[in-house]
Amino acid sequence: MSVAIELKGNNSVREAGNPGRIIIVRHGRPSLSRDQVLTADEYMGWWRQYDASGLAEGERPPDRLVELARDSHHIYSSTLRRAQETAQHLAPGRDVKTDRLFVEVPLPKPPVPMMRCGPTHWGWISRTFWSLGYSPDSEGVIDAFKRANQASDRLIDTATAGGNVLVCAHGFFNWMVSVTLRNKGWRPVYNDGYTYWSWREFEKI
Repeated sequence: MSVAIELKGNNSVREAGNPGRIIIVRHGRPSLSRDQVLTADEYMGWWRQYDASGLAEGERPPDRLVELARDSHHIYSSTLRRAQETAQHLAPGRDVKTDRLFVEVPLPKPPVPMMRCGPTHWGWISRTFWSLGYSPDSEGVIDAFKRANQASDRLIDTATAGGNVLVCAHGFFNWMVSVTLRNKGWRPVYNDGYTYWSWREFEKI
């Protein structure tokens, strides 16, 4: 169960000329099942399928998130299908700008050949190795933070030009973008955690 944290009134009024809000959304629940036990090799195959999958049948966004999308002047999405379908659910018929800049940080193959576990546990293991600098043939920590910095710059530039901006992306990369936004003087005014369909709202201090 996610616990939403209201850090400031959602309906606070900004003075004219101030930047819009930045709203960072995690995608809805994907169609690929996590109910399986895999080796490290099999997990990497599962991850490739996950990146190619869309949302599960019957997924519906929270009403409040639909309202936020309707009130946003600009909507972005990563190029991965689950993020694009999330944006389509939130803003049907709207112009959505897709960009690889917002894709999830890739996971390396966990160097644990004899182990078997579910995809969620493999994700934790793989991300732990990645955080310790293990990223052969893939984007490492430094490059991922550079990309997150570029992503936050894109969102800040858009919000500063006028109107709220909403981006549909991915759990771990959203966290990295949130860190860079805070470092640039944007404060979180709403935090819905990290579950599917969760979101965070930022305002310029």
